[in-house]
Amino acid sequence: MQPEDTLQQNNTQVSIIIPTYNESQNIIQILKSIKENLPKNFITQAIVVDDNSPDGTGRIVDDYLKNFKKVADYTIEVIHRKAKDGLGSAILKGIQQAKGDMIVVMDSDFSHPPQIIPKLIESIKKYQCDIVIASRYIKGGKIQGWSAKRKLMSKFATLIAKKGLGIDTKDPMSGFFAFKRNIIKELNIDAIGYKILLEILVKTKGVRIKEIPYTFQNRKLGNSKLGIKTILDYYRSVWKLYRYGKPQEIQEKRSSVKFLSKAARFYTVGASGFAVNYLVSLLFAGVVSDMWYLHANIIGIIASVTTNFILNKAWTFGDRDFRIKKTVSQYGKFAMFSSLGALVQLGMVYFLVDGAELAYPLALILGVMTAAFGNFILNKKYTFKEKITE
Repeated sequence: MQPEDTLQQNNTQVSIIIPTYNESQNIIQILKSIKENLPKNFITQAIVVDDNSPDGTGRIVDDYLKNFKKVADYTIEVIHRKAKDGLGSAILKGIQQAKGDMIVVMDSDFSHPPQIIPKLIESIKKYQCDIVIASRYIKGGKIQGWSAKRKLMSKFATLIAKKGLGIDTKDPMSGFFAFKRNIIKELNIDAIGYKILLEILVKTKGVRIKEIPYTFQNRKLGNSKLGIKTILDYYRSVWKLYRYGKPQEIQEKRSSVKFLSKAARFYTVGASGFAVNYLVSLLFAGVVSDMWYLHANIIGIIASVTTNFILNKAWTFGDRDFRIKKTVSQYGKFAMFSSLGALVQLGMVYFLVDGAELAYPLALILGVMTAAFGNFILNKKYTFKEKITE
């Protein structure tokens, strides 16, 4: 029996989903690299899902396929979508057309090395697991080519996913992973955000997960797709996933649990405010303008207070009433308490350092924690009209 006949008799197939938008500089090389790194003894189907790229990415693949030398264990298909409808929905469209028993999801810009694909598939078999995640944040994993700002944003998004959604994996925001197709058979995948792995992790119960390290390399060609809309979509998807499986009529009855849960969310949002403050301040102090650093910092503070207010209103306290009059009133109180908290923090740090001769780093931690807790209590009682003990 010829090797080709053996492959045809092997029903095990891997489908690799590759969403694209303006990836004309990378797509052919990534398809060739996948071919060079095919999982052994598997029939591999690569599915390019193109969102009507203005640079003609989809057409370039079509032209490539006209002269593509077909092999028994590797096929390439293209799905042409009419508009840019988002990364998550592109991946879902590819999954719907996939024939494989196992699905691999990856980017097309070489940030996800095709050499890792066989390791993902082998790990599913070796460890008898359902999902294998290529992880940047376990031992042996790395990120190359990212600025400190981008790393901070990634770490913060990961923190929100882990703490807000109760996920134990180190890299739930990875865009490079493999899974058994049958685990999502009964799931309703919304594909709101840009990281569909997060939705799968939340909605699947009792699945076995394995993480393997890899080195994430920042793209060398083309432009990053990370923008404001992507970030907002992420927050929207986290909120929806947080509500998943929690009907309104089923509420936590233990006051202590509700209090600690909201306090944890409030602190998480506070951490996000730090990131927003830092990034916006840097943006206005050198990236988009040469504004004086103190003025830039004021804009950063306003931006962080605003995002903190919106996230705490919608997520921490579950208040979805955004009528203008009510929201403006709440925002005013929130800003006032935030300013008061800043004064408390400064006063406490000064007292602990100059009065109690405490080391500044420790004094800063105590000051921040105290001010944040005070903000939480005041906003809980006066801004969002909740009982303190609940």
